[in-house]
Amino acid sequence: MRHFDLCVIGSGSGNSIIDERFDDLKVALVDGQEWFGGTCLNVGCIPTKMFAYPADLAESARHSARLGVDTGAVTVRWSDVRDRVFGRIDTIVAGGEAHRRDSANVALYRERAHFVAPKVLAVGAEQFSADQFVIAAGSRPVIPEVPGLDDPALADRIHTSDSIMRLAALPKSLIIVGGGLVAVEFAHIFAAFGTQVTLLHRGPVLLRHEDEAVSRRFTDLLSRRVVLRLGQHLASFDDADGRIEVGTTDDDGIEYFFEAEHVLVATGRVSNSDTLDLSTTGVEVDENGLVRVDEHQRTTADGIWALGDVSSPWQLKHVANHEARVVQHNLLHPDDLMASDHRFVPHAVFSGPQVASVGLTEQACRERGLRYAVGQRDYGSVAYGWAMEDTDHFAKVIADPATGQLVGAHIIGPDAANLIQPLVQAMSTGLDLKTMARGQYWIHPALAEVIENALFAVELD
Repeated sequence: MRHFDLCVIGSGSGNSIIDERFDDLKVALVDGQEWFGGTCLNVGCIPTKMFAYPADLAESARHSARLGVDTGAVTVRWSDVRDRVFGRIDTIVAGGEAHRRDSANVALYRERAHFVAPKVLAVGAEQFSADQFVIAAGSRPVIPEVPGLDDPALADRIHTSDSIMRLAALPKSLIIVGGGLVAVEFAHIFAAFGTQVTLLHRGPVLLRHEDEAVSRRFTDLLSRRVVLRLGQHLASFDDADGRIEVGTTDDDGIEYFFEAEHVLVATGRVSNSDTLDLSTTGVEVDENGLVRVDEHQRTTADGIWALGDVSSPWQLKHVANHEARVVQHNLLHPDDLMASDHRFVPHAVFSGPQVASVGLTEQACRERGLRYAVGQRDYGSVAYGWAMEDTDHFAKVIADPATGQLVGAHIIGPDAANLIQPLVQAMSTGLDLKTMARGQYWIHPALAEVIENALFAVELD
């Protein structure tokens, strides 16, 4: 049986572990996915944002007349947008895979794998062992069990985020099932491109994990751009003369039927841990199927580490990259282990509008019985907001009134993903609210003044 010093399962963030400091080790890199390089590069963060940016431009052009700029009818060349995205990404993917194939000390396996004994992996017809394993196998879209969803005759019309971006033509109509990040980002993209979008969600609001003020405002704003139906539970998928019909029931059991050319199922993602037979090698998973890890990213089996979506509830690339750096350090310095820092994990939703968040929501503060103070200011309350004629968006900060320490920040509106960053920095470094607000210049009349004013709005003890 072939033996390696290290085996990394997954070619996303796990692949970044293997640098020149591992040149003297025999390394196996295993990934049986269709695409090399992981979710973010191929079907996640990067391509979706490359679609979202032109979607932002299209929406801006449609609404520029109120600022005195007439652009005329907006048309989107889907094939040009799509080919620009994947012309770049597919080249990077091919180059990354070729680089690993040419690595002198790395054996690349492009087949699905599973454990067959402690620290023994089966890959295709081969089995091998390794001293250390890193499980970075990622996640996949959830496929709900609904009659008709697995009908082969409907397969070319039902999509997940893995396939929707490579459509041959821009659909005239699209049903999106879901109410989370993936669902609302694609709702923004396709609506901006001119598709008639129907969004079906089982809950009462979109982005339910966001701060309640943000989720309510976001639900209202997106409902102005798409057909939004809340409280809808999936019941069936059927052919409708070449289109597709989605049947639902509401909370009262009333049936509804919706038709479109295509359907995107965006009801969440699940860890790929169940594909690896982890119990065979002593690795435990939790009730959600996530690999159990400690603060150092060690699993319950000695010499086996895990990182990213396979073990992380955040399912964020920047978290996976952070955890990969931690695992890399710990592999290289076993006597000086580093711990992951998950205290203040930010995230952003690149929809229309953008949403960004870090720390506790207001409802989480109430549930924990914490004393807290809130500062909230509208984009339209600052000069740059006047320039934008903004009437819909705001920034909100939450602080401990006794110490002035920020415990949460939530922004909905243009450039939210960038505006949140100084608040992430303040929380991560322990900078208190007063020092942040008064201890630096805020460029006037930049949009960042909305953050400054939200900080000033907090009433401390």
